[in-house]
Amino acid sequence: MLVLVVGDLHIPHRAHDLPHKFKKMLAPGKIQHILCTGNLNSKEGLEILRNICSDIHHVKGDFDEGKDVPDVQVVKLGFFRIGLIHGHQVVPWGDRESLAMWQRKLDVDVLIFGGTHKYETFEFEGKFFINPGSITGAFSNLSSEVTPAFVLIDINGNQLVNYIYQLEGDEVKVKKKEFTKSD
Repeated sequence: MLVLVVGDLHIPHRAHDLPHKFKKMLAPGKIQHILCTGNLNSKEGLEILRNICSDIHHVKGDFDEGKDVPDVQVVKLGFFRIGLIHGHQVVPWGDRESLAMWQRKLDVDVLIFGGTHKYETFEFEGKFFINPGSITGAFSNLSSEVTPAFVLIDINGNQLVNYIYQLEGDEVKVKKKEFTKSD
């Protein structure tokens, strides 16, 4: 099962679209689910994602409007319970102890968070944490230099393989990180 993990699009306020190289890679029909950490900022941002895959789970970012989008979601994909938050709830931003508190509160194997616009994955206390960064490379309150990034997760049984795509200059670089859920 392939899952696209994205966040912090900020369309149209900070970016007008996904980077062209990413759009070419994210063809419709290949991805089964999209998990988004929020800050879509518009219906256009949501439509861009819908053109890739119709099964979208997203949460409300600190710049999103609308009452029909939850602040937190828990999604069961395969053997994994995956928590989804924007990240503005985490104080200080990106703090591992605070993220672990959210992981325990949601009782999830994987916590996906955003807000910093910077890609990051790590294991902590036997759980896995993913920040997909900003797929558009939109600037953040922390930095005006943001590398566009997204994560593609391949879930197979109790194994989760992350492929991290980052647009550095005109070149897409890919890294791989694996997490195995213990019984």
